[in-house]
Amino acid sequence: MKKTILLAATLLFSVSTQAQILDIIKSTVKNQTGVDLNNPKITTTTTPTATQQTSPKSSSPINLGSLTSTQISSGLKEALNLGVTEGVKKLAVTDGFLKNEAVKILMPEKLRVIDTKLRAFGLGSLADQGVKLLNRAAEDAVTESAPIFTKAITSMTITDAKNILLGGDNSATNYLQSKTQSQLFTAFQPKVKASLGKVGADKVWTQLISKYNTLTGQAVSTDLNEYVTNETINGVFKMVAEKESGIRNNSVMRTTSLLQKVFGAQD
Repeated sequence: MKKTILLAATLLFSVSTQAQILDIIKSTVKNQTGVDLNNPKITTTTTPTATQQTSPKSSSPINLGSLTSTQISSGLKEALNLGVTEGVKKLAVTDGFLKNEAVKILMPEKLRVIDTKLRAFGLGSLADQGVKLLNRAAEDAVTESAPIFTKAITSMTITDAKNILLGGDNSATNYLQSKTQSQLFTAFQPKVKASLGKVGADKVWTQLISKYNTLTGQAVSTDLNEYVTNETINGVFKMVAEKESGIRNNSVMRTTSLLQKVFGAQD
């Protein structure tokens, strides 16, 4: 029993002594450094993140300050003239429409049931000939667009040009379409009508529709002149849009110093 009491006393003395020693150490540290070990302050070192270290990029993708108004206007006009000239040149040849899937004129939607029926009756060649001649009429008529486009491009204002340059891939084409659509239709319609007759499309389509009506007992009709006129105009704009997008997004297609300067500002 005495041994147990003695051991307990020894342990209590030891713990008490350690506590006293610890208090002395804390007091000494506080006096020498000012740091209170009973209430230590935790300091952390923050490492700048990648976001903090990176300077923000300019929100404007095009530096108009490096371009004069004249350069912007001239550059846009040059791009549109290239698009129109090259587009019309590609379309106004044999198979320019027919062999280009992007602009090929298909059978009018209203008459596509005719295509299915004629092929079912073994008259697929007649249907193919009808589609071919629609495209031949467009290839013959498309040259009429050039003077109308030229007039619209020439009349582009400085404000128009700036808005177009700051716009999307097809901004210039959309501008041109808004300025010329009605004029093109008026100019194209008589030309398309003449072209349909010139290539024999009118006669083939009269025969084609007549055959269908006889075979099915129905009576369908459509204004081929209006349809081919609209499809021809749409084909030209698709080609112009393709050229514009190429110039905007591919420096190799900027074939003059002016195009390089104007459209290079957006890179």
